[in-house]
Order: sequence, then structure tokens, then C-alpha cells
Amino acid sequence: MTRVAVTSRTFSRHPVLRRELLARYPDAAFNDSGLVLAGEGLIRFLSGHDKAITGLEKLDAGVFAALPELKVVSKFGVGVDMIDLAAMASAGVRFGWTGGTNKRSVAELVIALTISLLRHVPEANRAVVAGSWPQFPGRHLSGRTVGIVGCGHVGKDLAKLLRAFGCRVLTNDIRNFPDFYERYGIEPVELETLLKESDVVTLHVPLDATTRDMLSAERLNLMKKDAVLINAARGGLIDEQALAAMLKSGRLAGAACDVFAKEPPADLELARLPNFIATPHIGGAAEEATLAMGRAAIKGLDDNRIPERGIFPDGY
Repeated sequence: MTRVAVTSRTFSRHPVLRRELLARYPDAAFNDSGLVLAGEGLIRFLSGHDKAITGLEKLDAGVFAALPELKVVSKFGVGVDMIDLAAMASAGVRFGWTGGTNKRSVAELVIALTISLLRHVPEANRAVVAGSWPQFPGRHLSGRTVGIVGCGHVGKDLAKLLRAFGCRVLTNDIRNFPDFYERYGIEPVELETLLKESDVVTLHVPLDATTRDMLSAERLNLMKKDAVLINAARGGLIDEQALAAMLKSGRLAGAACDVFAKEPPADLELARLPNFIATPHIGGAAEEATLAMGRAAIKGLDDNRIPERGIFPDGY
């Protein structure tokens, strides 16, 4: 009998996903204690299982070496920066992964955060709750220049949604999508040009050695003073200290992050700034996305392959 373990807390407490997994694997084990599994605790939980559905847990060479019986890992979600794919391949562990399952959820959150910043929604809410009734002159998203850094599944979906707002859309990606760009009127540009010309900059790239701290203090200073920055991709892409300094000084109008270099962030200086919006990694947390990601993870237990650089998963 195939033994399956689910480390993801979100998957484990979702009644529909539990029911659908149990229909296929009746003896599946869930993370019902709601533990944050890491290191030895993660190894103990996965020990004795052939397949696993994981979320944000870190899987490295040590984990794979300690679990020789583990043959398949299927991903609940799309990010793979928490998994050492080279170590997975070396261990002969197969990977179940489907890209784009949460793209609409993330794209809609980006638009929500952008409009909230441009219209000062959090500040206005705090003012009313405090008993005052000030006016907060804001700006439209409509007609603005939006720079999308990373034109993968989420970036493409966001570009489509922005058409309704009549935005000029710039993009920067290591890959080229000429047919998509032409169809939707998107302008591919260098990253520095995107930062200089955009009213809104939004990040949609994975976290790896080439993207870590990609928005350094130097690059952040290329942005317009009245621009806003959104990161609903991965923590670690932005120099958070430099961002906090720019927001405090008025060098940047506003920013919003759904992800942080350390989650939850230990230093709340950035999160507490009035022109900053912090959300707790909820980009893929819409109910529709949760179901799509969960069902893809269940499918990945049987439909999987060894990771292969440049081929699978997308972007690896």
C-alpha cells in the first residue's frame, strides 16, 4: 500500500481536499497538529511514507538522505525555492508540480494592493477608526504605466487584467514572449528602463541566486518618487531596509509586500510605516486557488517526473 503524508497545514485543514485525497489514498496522514515542520521534525513526520504533499517546508539534501523510502514529492503551490531540486534529482525523487494554479488569485491581490496604495485606503480607514474624517486625494490606476518584472504565469495574467484599466504595460523577463507581447500590446524593456518609467512596479519572479536582492538600494532609487512597488512573489527580492528608508523619507510614495525575507518578519519597522501595506503571504489563499493548487498536488502524486534543469519545473 502506498503511504502518503501531507505536510501543508492549509491542505491538511481543507475538508474538500482531505476528502478527495482520502478517496485516492485512504491511509493518507495529515499535519493535523498544525505544526511548522522543519529539520528533524519534518523528517520524523515524513518517515515511513512513499509520497508527500508539501507546501512551504524546506526540503534539502539532508532531508532526502534521511528519507530513502520517499519516492515522490508533490507541491501544494507553485514556488520551488524551498526545495533543493538538484538534491531531489540526485536522490531519484520524482516531483509533482503544476505551474500557474494560483495565477488569478495573485494577480487580483496585486491589483487590490495597487489601488489601495494609490487611493490611500489603509490610511483612510485608520483615520476614520480614530474618529477623524480627512480627505485623502489619490490617483487612478487607469492609464498609468505598470512595470511587470517577470512575465510568467502570474505576470501574463496580470497583464491581461490591466487591459481593463487602459494601462501601458512594460515587462522585463529573461525569456522572450513576442507573440504574447504583440497580442496584448506589452513593451519588453530592460529592468532599469522599467524602474525609471513605471508608476507601478510589481514583481513576479522566483527567488534564486540571480534574483535575490534584485531590487537593491541602487535600483530602488531608479524608481519615480511618486511610484508604488508591489511584491507578491517571494521574499528576498527586495532590500527591505533600503525600502523602509525610502518610504520614510518620501523618496518612494508607497509599497506593499505579501512576502518577506523572513516570515513572519521579526523587524516590524517596515510593516508599520503608514505608506506600506503588509499581508501574510495570502497571494494564493483565495478559495478557488486553494482548490486548484490542492487538486494539482493530488494529481502530482501520480503524474510526476525527476527535476531536470532547463526543462522541469518551469524556470528551473
